Amino acid sequence: MDLRLPDGKVLTPDAGVTGSDVAREIGPGLARAAVAVKVDGAEIDLTRPIADGGDFEVITLDSPQGLQILRHSTAHVMAQAVLDLFPGSTFAIGPPIEDGFYYDFEVAEPFTPDDLERIEQRMREIVAEDQPFTRVAMSREEALEVFADHKFKVEIIENVDPTEVSGGDQVTAYRNDGFIDLCRGPHLPSTGRIPTFKVLRSSGAYWRGDQDREQLQRIYGTAWASNGDLGAYLHRLEEAEKRDHRRLGPELDLYSFPEELGSGLAVWHPKGGMLRKLIEDHSRELHQRFGFDFVVTPHLGKSDLWETSGHLDFYAESMYPRMQFDGDPSYHVKPMNCPFHVLVYRSQGRSYRDLPMRLGELGGVYRYEQSGVIHGLLRARGFTQDDSHTFCTEEQVQGELEHHIDFVVTWLRNFGFDDFQAELSTKPEKAIGEARRWEVTEKALARALEAKNVRYRIAEGEGAFYGPKIDFHVKDAIGRLWQCSTIQLDFNLPDRFELEYTGAGNVAEKPYMIHCAKAGSIERFTGILVEHYAGAFPMWLAPVQVSIVPVADRHDEYALMVKQRLADAGLRAEVDLSNETVGDKIRRALTQKHPAVIVVGDDDVENSTVGLRLYGEDRDTRGVPLIEASNRLTEMAQRPS
Repeated sequence: MDLRLPDGKVLTPDAGVTGSDVAREIGPGLARAAVAVKVDGAEIDLTRPIADGGDFEVITLDSPQGLQILRHSTAHVMAQAVLDLFPGSTFAIGPPIEDGFYYDFEVAEPFTPDDLERIEQRMREIVAEDQPFTRVAMSREEALEVFADHKFKVEIIENVDPTEVSGGDQVTAYRNDGFIDLCRGPHLPSTGRIPTFKVLRSSGAYWRGDQDREQLQRIYGTAWASNGDLGAYLHRLEEAEKRDHRRLGPELDLYSFPEELGSGLAVWHPKGGMLRKLIEDHSRELHQRFGFDFVVTPHLGKSDLWETSGHLDFYAESMYPRMQFDGDPSYHVKPMNCPFHVLVYRSQGRSYRDLPMRLGELGGVYRYEQSGVIHGLLRARGFTQDDSHTFCTEEQVQGELEHHIDFVVTWLRNFGFDDFQAELSTKPEKAIGEARRWEVTEKALARALEAKNVRYRIAEGEGAFYGPKIDFHVKDAIGRLWQCSTIQLDFNLPDRFELEYTGAGNVAEKPYMIHCAKAGSIERFTGILVEHYAGAFPMWLAPVQVSIVPVADRHDEYALMVKQRLADAGLRAEVDLSNETVGDKIRRALTQKHPAVIVVGDDDVENSTVGLRLYGEDRDTRGVPLIEASNRLTEMAQRPS
């Protein structure tokens, strides 16, 4: 058989050769680094005979596939350790995830920190024993017998979920030193090939994510190719914890999540209200600059509307229950703004001369999220979307998509996100809409990204059932990727609402519809900004830009005059008139991460000067003329253009 290497070279080994044999033929260094191989896209163990020829690639730990195999193997070791240490326990699933893995267990009592230390120690012993991972194939009946004492494994076997176990009549598992677990594989050759790992934390989890099913205990861990990589990741975790918007928001007096209000709902304090106003004002300004007209729509609509839009068919589990009074139609609070904008379009006849029609709104929406997935501002039940909907002709699609990309790129860069990439999601297996429309819009999306020099990858078959889309992912200050802006084509709503416009030949045509959210959710975008900047916002975005500290009571009047002078220059300043010491006042201003602190004393009153310290500096500069300080701060506070 022929095996084609990535460099084009073709090897012709004997039948039954293993991936390890081929890697050794290519080179001893590669053979030592190999953890698995890929043949025609299928990943297989190093020790497994290769049945057929095709494209051949060696997988090493310095690749995403290699890290995934490492983490999956380490998850098996975790399960082995837990079953060793906790007799009577059983295990569910343990997939690799971004930057790590987890495993779910049913145990008598929740895991304690001491338990996690014991589990990690037992895992280290298993790694030191260098136990080989051995692939086992068996019939479903045999597998049910092997796993008879583990009900979750039995359920997986009976369901034959191809993401968890190979489909068909054959079931695959991996055995090492008496421990066996269901798995499609591949795995590392042995436990000793695990370079480094760390058990992180535990939490509760429902089986299959269903709150009506068993409550399990989930243990999270991470594994890396080197101690240096692990150390860097743990440092990122520490940084992420320091930047957690759920902690910083209350500390900086921006927002809070009162229990009395309900899960997934935030209240915005005055400083948070100002931060939010600045974000929303910038959104409105850019929408106006990019040619969008503002609309305002209500927070609820009749159930008939949601039936027409299809939300009650496809989105009902995320919608709040219908509301109805005697003799009145039933209503739903809105999970999306789209149908309302469609009604604006449909409110009168449209001609091709009216298009493109661009509508924008900061619209409040409400979605039911299960309590287990709610995460501060990042995953909420009530939030505001900076929604826009564009209706255009086919000839205008290309230009409109480029226009939207310009808007999104401007928005992201204005908020300090210069490192971003796009993902173009194409037609899924189950889809609606004319094939021609899919073809036109997918090509237009790709051409628009290329025309605007935006780096992107194609997510084959991952588009919505009603149209292809572009998602923008931004990288924050500590290297995490966040999905933010979306540009989405929609073939569903124009059909359902029978939208039309009169074409140049006086013939009724169907418009193309483009959804676009630049921030997505204002709440979520704010949470991302808080974590990106660790609460130390750029001057233009800071709720309080300048904190003024009088040294003594006799300097209060001058401090208030300085505040007024700065306010006249358009700056947001506050004076700390508390009875605390100067040092305490300065420390509070720095803790609140105000961009600038001004200290005023006797010399300043006499000479119309101030002491100026910018955030991040060790000391203030004394004797700065007030007009000079005002001009400097005003220049620093300019909004992005």
